[in-house]
Amino acid sequence: MKQFIKPEGCTNLKLRQLNRMVTRHYDHFVAQVGLKNTQYALLSHVVRLGPIRPADLAKHMQLDASTLTRNLQSLTAQGWVTINAGENARSRLVKATESGHEKRIEGQRAWLAAQEALNERLGIERVAALHTLLDSCIQGLDDEPCLT
Repeated sequence: MKQFIKPEGCTNLKLRQLNRMVTRHYDHFVAQVGLKNTQYALLSHVVRLGPIRPADLAKHMQLDASTLTRNLQSLTAQGWVTINAGENARSRLVKATESGHEKRIEGQRAWLAAQEALNERLGIERVAALHTLLDSCIQGLDDEPCLT
């Protein structure tokens, strides 16, 4: 018979602490190429999925529309993405510019160095187990209704 250990403490707090630590780790690396972690993630999604409607981009990234709009502003100001008219007057499409593609490549190199450093520090087996656990938790919570 398998014995379960009751979790102690607040799961939300522990996840937020880990998230802040991991974010600082990645930020240290991507800052060397002039990016923030959030900018690199958004630029990567635009490069991979674009041209894409903002609503679809927000859904892919699990962001609300106002957060996406705010985050896109810095990328457009840098000239890394454009937001142009879509199929009709009410729709828009987000697309990476040539300099955006180049910046994403720089960011990707920095991100890879950050990932390798994290793997080295925590151990690749632990990182792989963490990914498996996180994916399982994300899947288990994916359809949870908003409890506001």
